[in-house]
Amino acid sequence: MLWAAMLLPPRPDEALPSAEALRSVAIWALQFTPRVAVSEDAVLMEVEASARLFEGKRALRDRVVQESRDLGVVSVAWAVNSLAAQAFARAGLENGFKRPLEELLDRLPLKVLSDVHAHEATLARLGCRTLGDVRRLPRGGLSRRFDKSLLLALDQAYGLQPEAHTWIEMPETFEARLELLSRVEMAPALLFGARRLLLQMCGWLAARHSGVSAFTLQWAHDAMRSRSAGEGGELCIRAAEPSRNLEHLCRLLAEHLAKLELQAPAGELRIVATEIVALDEKSASLLPDPANDGESLQLVLERIAARIGPEHVLRPVLTDDHRLEWMQMWQPLPQPRQTRKSSPASQMPQPTWVLAQPLKLATRGHRPMYQGVLLLVTGPHRVEGGWWHRIGQGEEATTAHVERDYWVALSEHAGVLWIFQQRLGGDETAWYLHGIFA
Repeated sequence: MLWAAMLLPPRPDEALPSAEALRSVAIWALQFTPRVAVSEDAVLMEVEASARLFEGKRALRDRVVQESRDLGVVSVAWAVNSLAAQAFARAGLENGFKRPLEELLDRLPLKVLSDVHAHEATLARLGCRTLGDVRRLPRGGLSRRFDKSLLLALDQAYGLQPEAHTWIEMPETFEARLELLSRVEMAPALLFGARRLLLQMCGWLAARHSGVSAFTLQWAHDAMRSRSAGEGGELCIRAAEPSRNLEHLCRLLAEHLAKLELQAPAGELRIVATEIVALDEKSASLLPDPANDGESLQLVLERIAARIGPEHVLRPVLTDDHRLEWMQMWQPLPQPRQTRKSSPASQMPQPTWVLAQPLKLATRGHRPMYQGVLLLVTGPHRVEGGWWHRIGQGEEATTAHVERDYWVALSEHAGVLWIFQQRLGGDETAWYLHGIFA
């Protein structure tokens, strides 16, 4: 599993961050995974199943770290379980995969796990300074002297016990509030705080696969204001088309704020998404989408070849050859298409799967066997040719000339098979399996 823990700073004169700040980050994180939970001073999310959707773990990590910093997150850590990730975040250690989990956790101080930190004074008198010191104590003595939450927290952090979480639910509407660090007297300066709220809104929109066509920015005037200024004001922003692009929405808001004059200094901001529109997501698949304006398969293959290289996009090409191995070849997409002429082989059923090398079969009384004695259904169909096909060079060169009698055979366990007898040299009684019908 891949877990991320995003640590938020505590409020002044308090031990933990505000519940509102934690919930705002949790709602933003729902765009990456539906498995988001809040735990004390951290927001946790399980993103193992979402990594491919965001172009891999490295790209996902970079985006989470960059955007979460704008939301006030002070530390991000990754580990195989949520409690270990939270412990690493508190210790300032981001990568919980660079060494074995036990080795990394054993070095951490007691404060990184709340249930262990609660007994730090007693554990210190026992000579414990790190989680590894606590683990080395007799387990029976720990269970008798301390409450069961200490051992449970250790077991969960080290992956010995399962974890349980209460997942954050997606709210039906979006509304976020931000208390400004200082009084803002000029309207354009409101954009700095509003950007943080817009980032939260864009995350909520991404989780809902929607865009916003209108949102409202509201501000509350500082308590030290004149009576004529009122309690605050608001600004409704409308977009020409639904969007959840953060930079676009910020530029749009900046244009409106540039024309606005505050009646009094502002101390608090609030953003409400007023008009939400579901967006038709563009498929990230390389395969053609029937709803994508009827795009042909040829155009899709050309786009794939341009993206990953023509040598990695092969197509089957039928050739004018009776021999089964050379009836079809694989060529890069840009190669000119070869046409197939009429061939006697087309009059007989052809197997779906062809073995790379024919498999010699055992016989019983001159009857071929493959998971039991085979029943010959149709045949023989003679294939002869290839004298012109030379393999190798010089004295070691050979020809791929074949003379075979093909049969459609039925196996009680393996189904319908394509077998042949070699008629050119060797033992004419030998049978070979060459293909399987799906």
